Amino acid sequence: MRKFGNIDSAIEAYLETIRLARSEHTFITYHNALNNFRACLDKNGIDVEKETVESIDADMIALYANYLKKYAATTEQLYLTAVKGFYDFLAAEEAAEINLPKVKLLIKQRARRPGRRIPQFPADAISNLLEYYEKKPINNGTEPEIILRELRDKSFLITLADTGLRVHEACQLRRGDIDWNEGKALIIGKGDKQAIVRFSSRSLRALKAYLQARSDLDGKSGRPLTSLPLFARHDRGAGSKVKPITPTTGRNIVQERVAEALGEEAVGTITPHSFRHYFVTRVLLTTGNLKLAQSLARHQNIAVTQRYAHLADDELDSGYWEVFEEK
Repeated sequence: MRKFGNIDSAIEAYLETIRLARSEHTFITYHNALNNFRACLDKNGIDVEKETVESIDADMIALYANYLKKYAATTEQLYLTAVKGFYDFLAAEEAAEINLPKVKLLIKQRARRPGRRIPQFPADAISNLLEYYEKKPINNGTEPEIILRELRDKSFLITLADTGLRVHEACQLRRGDIDWNEGKALIIGKGDKQAIVRFSSRSLRALKAYLQARSDLDGKSGRPLTSLPLFARHDRGAGSKVKPITPTTGRNIVQERVAEALGEEAVGTITPHSFRHYFVTRVLLTTGNLKLAQSLARHQNIAVTQRYAHLADDELDSGYWEVFEEK
């Protein structure tokens, strides 16, 4: 039996096991879920810093399920899975007497089932965004840091659109990960699985232009070029060091560039993940090959890819009128 003291210390111990065993992305999700669980308990008069871990029971999961109704069904399912894992952890450590069958039943009774939604994203807006930055001239009279940010952001957006990379995967890329002759990169993707990602000619051109402009900075780093990040920070905090951008920076790049190219009203309609939707849909619309799209998107389950196999509204309209409109 393992002793934790209060509920808060048990939560921290559980999150540490997640941090060591799972990906950073999974850890962040579970961390958010357990923080929500803390807030739920606090709202119901349960002080996690004072109450002992032995006080945790199955009824708390019912409270949490009700607390999560303000979230989307998919988020509710994900957060309940994380907290169910916490209950499993406590039972395995014999830290509390947990009625796991009751926990499972309460989740089944109270959790909503997420519907299968067709991914929604502004495909035309993304095309316009990419076209804007492909044609935008780089003013060589501006400060070097501004030029580097312009070239980095352009190559970052095109890379997201033409590779299907998730934002954290793109941020983790190093220069040496890319085989420039083959136009491919070996990455560690979702679930810590190795995968091959292919780069289009336009993404390689944009990346080469960015890295060429960055050559002095990289050369002074004192590190092998292959070990340097593909997308680097260019701000005062980084100084002369070559540091990788973070997913947060990636999201900020998208937001800033959407505002510039499409206007402030478009901010929020396009996220880094929108480019992944754009990628999968382009593959399907061009080839009609579901298995190809699944492989290129690195979807484990083809049902995920099938969500993209739909026609845009304008195509449905034209198809309908072609069939039923009198000639």
